[in-house]
Amino acid sequence: MHKIRVLVANRPRLMRDLVLATIAEQPDIEVVGEAQTDSEITELVERTRPDFLIIALENPGQHSGLCGFLLGRYPGMRILAVSAGHDDSTYYWAFVDIRSRAIPTSEEGILGAMRTSAGQATVSR
Repeated sequence: MHKIRVLVANRPRLMRDLVLATIAEQPDIEVVGEAQTDSEITELVERTRPDFLIIALENPGQHSGLCGFLLGRYPGMRILAVSAGHDDSTYYWAFVDIRSRAIPTSEEGILGAMRTSAGQATVSR
């Protein structure tokens, strides 16, 4: 059975302990690390490659720059942001939409494709 790999990075310590207690007895979940400060999060994500990162949610309804940065680097990871001061939690994930279009197999077609920004390209699926 594949275990779900989780990195826990909640502040304050009491919040982190509650999250760890919630998932500790789950047979399909493995805690691969615990970040005690924000500065440790990126390094621990790089080292442990978790399936989920559980972090503190600072401002409900607004994701932090850290979420965008980490999901950009690790699009397969998911983030659960839990708020200590509010009754809010948010689930973040990245979805990569792969698009394509046919181009002529010629010098002009290849160079034209390289010079066209992704936003300007005609899209087909």
